[in-house]
Amino acid sequence: MDLKRAIIYGFLSWLFICIISSIIAPFLDIDSLPYINLSIPITIIVVTGFFGILYIREFNEHEIREGFKAGLVFFIMDILCDLSFFILPGNPNAIVEPYSIHLVSMFVLMILITTFIGYLAQMTISLR
Repeated sequence: MDLKRAIIYGFLSWLFICIISSIIAPFLDIDSLPYINLSIPITIIVVTGFFGILYIREFNEHEIREGFKAGLVFFIMDILCDLSFFILPGNPNAIVEPYSIHLVSMFVLMILITTFIGYLAQMTISLR
């Protein structure tokens, strides 16, 4: 496992999710929509998928295990960054307002996506 690269990609995925969600938030009325709308999970899926592919493509064996580990590191980085930038300083943020829902969705989506990318990376694909 390349821990340094996993931490960098985990931080970048958290940063991109926050930036994209902040850009989308003014176009949505957050008060009238529940947290589980389509914009935030789609953002999590796309960004985690992108950085998961960048991480997994360097490995030639044990891709499923590496994908699972990367998902755990991405999730831990998400928690640490949320604590550092939003929760401890008391900054309001629409992404982490119902934090238990945020934790569950990030945990499930990040680990499933990176593990699935690892599964796909180990497959030998023949187009004939």
